[in-house]
Amino acid sequence: MSEDRGVVGFTENLLTILDEGRFTATYKFAVLLGLMDLCLERSTESGSAPTSVTTVQLAEKIVSLYWTHVEEFDLGDQKVVLTQNNTGQAEIVSLIRDYRSRARLGPGALLTEAKLADGEGFKALLRNVEWKLVEMPLPRLQLVGTGALPFIYQIGWDESISKREFNGPDFHNTLTFIANAGDHLVQLAGLLRPIIQARWVTLVQQFNREHLRDSHVAEFLFGVDRTATLRLLPDLRELQDNRCFYCDSRVTAHPEIDHFIPWARYPDNGIDNLVVAHDRCNGAKKAFLACSDHVRHWAEKLRRDTSDLAAIAQKKSWARHPERTLGVARGIYFNLPPDAKLWRAGRLFAHPERAVLTSAFNLAVPRS
Repeated sequence: MSEDRGVVGFTENLLTILDEGRFTATYKFAVLLGLMDLCLERSTESGSAPTSVTTVQLAEKIVSLYWTHVEEFDLGDQKVVLTQNNTGQAEIVSLIRDYRSRARLGPGALLTEAKLADGEGFKALLRNVEWKLVEMPLPRLQLVGTGALPFIYQIGWDESISKREFNGPDFHNTLTFIANAGDHLVQLAGLLRPIIQARWVTLVQQFNREHLRDSHVAEFLFGVDRTATLRLLPDLRELQDNRCFYCDSRVTAHPEIDHFIPWARYPDNGIDNLVVAHDRCNGAKKAFLACSDHVRHWAEKLRRDTSDLAAIAQKKSWARHPERTLGVARGIYFNLPPDAKLWRAGRLFAHPERAVLTSAFNLAVPRS
């Protein structure tokens, strides 16, 4: 019961921040999603969240969240970069756009391509974004009105920090989670993500109301670009011997690439999270989590095909992070209630099987 009260109290506090916090930019939403994703990615073998993360790790996550937001949004008669600050463009958005321009990265450029285009420039971008997070949202996120509401993390600085202190030898870049806050972010990720994204979309619509009328802002900001993954289809289809990942029958027409961990749960375009499936299997699975047997099959695939996946990722300049992908899967599956419904096939569902999941996640996945 005490754990339940802890989760409820944490959720209430987070909703209070979302409802009453001072949001003059979208940074706080990005930080919340970034912390949630880091807790999932760095979950332990038992599915528990880490006790802390660093501002360096958070900066890279924030860049990945905003990476596609800096693309021009098509209004039909014109294209604009959506504003994410109430007084003009958010500085992090401008930093990313400037980097993409210097690196000569065109529309639709992947983050992996960006790192290869100018490694030193990308490091400088991350450092600038890190400073912006340290200076602005991190000391202010847990404020409601004029009062502090610390319940997610503790940091060793406040709003008065200078850039000289940030660059100095005594700066400690650690965010330490308070009590079970990290575990709560993992447990509640499936519920909190759509709420936070919806608030983010609403704020962007407010900042850009002169441009936005009947538009698809949510899909632009947080939808998956399925046309990009199509470049992997021939290689992944061959790797699976032209068989559907879920039903194992041959794919004769309409093959699709599915995100094994659903995009709605955690946006992961890494190649280890992508499988080829029939359109009917993919359509039936939707955004459901796959059942324990599918998880075992997937883990076996990661172990068996690791070198082939690495080769495809390198050839296509595609992201690959098997440890992170597996960490997210552990964090999600090991925190499911016993009566959760997991998709098996068609309209058939099954409950989680802890022994099967444990065995699957114990499979060693070589480092990329």
